[in-house]
Amino acid sequence: MPLPWNRPRCSPHHVRARVAARLRVPLRLRVRRTRGRLLRRLVVTFLALLVALCTAAVVAYRLTGIPEPHPETVTQSTVFLDDKGSYLGRRGPVDRQEVPLSQVPRYVQDAVIAAENRSFRTDDGVSPRALARALLASLTGGERQGGSTITQQYVKNALLSPEQSLSRKAREALIAIKLDRTRSKDDILAGYLNTVYFGRGSAGIEAAARNYFGVDTRNLTVSQGAALAAIVNIPSYYEKAGSDPEVTATLKARWAWVLDAMATSGAITPKQRAEAAFPAFRFYPPGTTEGQRQYMIDVAAKEAADRLGITEDQLARDGYTVHTTFDLALQDATTEAVKDTENSQGDKGGKGGKGGKTVTLHTAVVAMKPGDGAVRLLYGGADYARQPFNDAVGGAVEAGTALDPFAEARLDGPLTALRKTAAPTPLQLTAAYATVAANGLYAAPYTVTKITRDGHQVYTAHPDTRRALNEKDAFTVSASMSKTGTTDKEAIPSAVPAVPAQKFPQLFYTAGAGGGITRRTIWSTGLNPQLTLTVALFADQPGKKKNTTAPAQLPNDPPPAESAQETTAEIWRLATAQ
Repeated sequence: MPLPWNRPRCSPHHVRARVAARLRVPLRLRVRRTRGRLLRRLVVTFLALLVALCTAAVVAYRLTGIPEPHPETVTQSTVFLDDKGSYLGRRGPVDRQEVPLSQVPRYVQDAVIAAENRSFRTDDGVSPRALARALLASLTGGERQGGSTITQQYVKNALLSPEQSLSRKAREALIAIKLDRTRSKDDILAGYLNTVYFGRGSAGIEAAARNYFGVDTRNLTVSQGAALAAIVNIPSYYEKAGSDPEVTATLKARWAWVLDAMATSGAITPKQRAEAAFPAFRFYPPGTTEGQRQYMIDVAAKEAADRLGITEDQLARDGYTVHTTFDLALQDATTEAVKDTENSQGDKGGKGGKGGKTVTLHTAVVAMKPGDGAVRLLYGGADYARQPFNDAVGGAVEAGTALDPFAEARLDGPLTALRKTAAPTPLQLTAAYATVAANGLYAAPYTVTKITRDGHQVYTAHPDTRRALNEKDAFTVSASMSKTGTTDKEAIPSAVPAVPAQKFPQLFYTAGAGGGITRRTIWSTGLNPQLTLTVALFADQPGKKKNTTAPAQLPNDPPPAESAQETTAEIWRLATAQ
C-alpha cells in the first residue's frame, strides 16, 4: 500500500467528476444524511444559550439589591384637624401620611387588589405576560405597556425612576421577585397603598380618603374603597369625579366592575354588592372657603412648631397630626356671613379715599372660650391667595373707644400693656374681653390641643391661666360696657333669626375709632361665660410711601356699626346653635 505522500494526486478532471456526482444526489437525501448532526448542534447551542441566560439571571438576581425608597416617597405631610376631627388641611411638599395596614379595612385592600392585580396574594411578584408585552413593545417600537403587578408598581413608584426602558423593566422585575421572596405580601401592599398616586395631589390611601371623601382611611366604606381602587388606573382623569359628569359616569362604570370582581372572589357578600351605592365626592377643585383655612393653619403650624421645639419646615415634613381648637363648620359659616356683610358695604375696590385712592375693606373675627383660651374661630381675611396676612392675629386695628371700659380697672399680667396699645389685634382684644367674661381670669389664647405622630401623642395642651383682673374690677368693666352697650335680647337685631334665651350674650358692646360719618374702625363684641366673640371692621388705603397703607374711612351705607352688630349677632347665633 503506498504511503499517503506517495499516493498519486487527483487530477482536476477527477475532482470535477466527484463534485458532479455529489450534486447529482437529491437535496432531500443530503438533508436526511446531515439532519441528526444539525439537530445535535441546535440542541447544544440552545442549551448553551439557556445555561448562559440562567447563569446571567442568577448572577443578576444575586447582584441586584433592594434600593431604599426615594426621599419624596417617604416624606410625609403634617395634617391639621378641627376640634371634632374633621380634616382642616395640611402642610408639606407632598400630601401623604403613612397608615399601617391594620388601619386599612380588609375590603379596601381587596378592592385595590381586584382593580390592579387579582393574583397578588399568590403570584411571585411579576407578570410574565406584562413583561412579554413590554419586551415586544420595546423591540418593535410599539406603545408603552403597563399592566404590572402591585409589587412591580410599588418598585417603580417608590424604588426606581419612572423611566420607560427595557433595562429599567428588567431591573424592576428582578427587584420585584426579590421583594416578593424577602418580604410579606402585607408589607408590600402597605408600601404600595402608602405611595401610589390617587389624584387630587394625594400620595397614598390616607390623603386620598381625606381629599375625596373627608374621612380617615379606617372609616372608608365598601363603596368608597372601591371608588378609590378604580381611580388608581388613571388618577389625573378621575380626580374630577363628582364635579365633571362625564368623568363621574366613566368612574361609576369602573367602580361597578371592581365591586363585581370583589363579589365574585368572595371579598364581599352578594348582599353588600347589592346594597352598594356610588359614593358622593368632595367637590374638586376646592371652593372659596378652602382658602380661609390657610389662615388657621398658619397660626396652628407656628404654635405646633413652637411647642415641639422644631422649625415649621421640620413640622411640615415629619408626618404629624395636629389637633386644633377650631370649629370648621363655624368657620365656613362665618365666611359666608362676612361675605354677605362685605357685599352690603359695597365694592371693596371702590374709590373712596383721599385723592381718589382705592379703599380696601377688612373684616376680622375671633371667638374664644373664656377661662380656657381655646380659639374656636379665626377669620383673618377674605382671600388668602390675595392677602396671606392674617388680620385677626397680625392686624393692628385702631382701638378708639373699644378699650374705654378698662379705663378705671387695675390691670395685671398680660393686660398691663393694654392701655398703652392704641391699635391692638383682634385676638388681643378678644382675649381681654374673655378675661372679663371669666370674672378676671386671663387665659392665653391657644389653637393646638394635641399633636400625634405614628400613633403616639407627643404634645398635649394645658390652659395657661392667671388672674389679670380682680372680681371687683371685672364687674367694673362689665358695668362700663353695659352703659354704652346692650344686653340680653337687645343684643340681637331684629333681622337676625331668634336665638334660644339661654344662649343670649350676657353683654354686647360696640365701639370704635372716628365718629359719625367718619368712622375708621368698628369693634363689636359679645360675651358670656361660655363664649367671647369679636368682629372688627376697618378700612385702609395706600400710604404715602411705597408698599404702605394708611387708615381710611368706612363706607356709611349701610351704617358700619349696624353692619358690625348684625354680623356679630349672626355669628353668635351660628356658634351657639351647634
